[in-house]
Amino acid sequence: MSPINKKKLNKLRKRLDILDNSLIDLIKKRTGLVKQVLKLKKYKYEIVDNKRINIILKNIRKKSIKNGIDPKITNRIWKNMIWSYIDYEKRNFKKK
Repeated sequence: MSPINKKKLNKLRKRLDILDNSLIDLIKKRTGLVKQVLKLKKYKYEIVDNKRINIILKNIRKKSIKNGIDPKITNRIWKNMIWSYIDYEKRNFKKK
């Protein structure tokens, strides 16, 4: 790699690091909301809502296409996020 491209690469990586920090902040906020949602659930079977998951994934696909983002990328990200939070809810569920 040329020195010029190496410098460009480092600048882009710094921008990615800044963006990653913003994502961490958003994940923290999302986790707080998930905690509130979990408090409302009375039974463990309420944690997985396949109908809602399908609606979310369809909406993400539409928004991705509209914004020129490869929908396979966003679908994979959202599926992983959804199932990670489902796992989180199952681990933190307290029967009332």
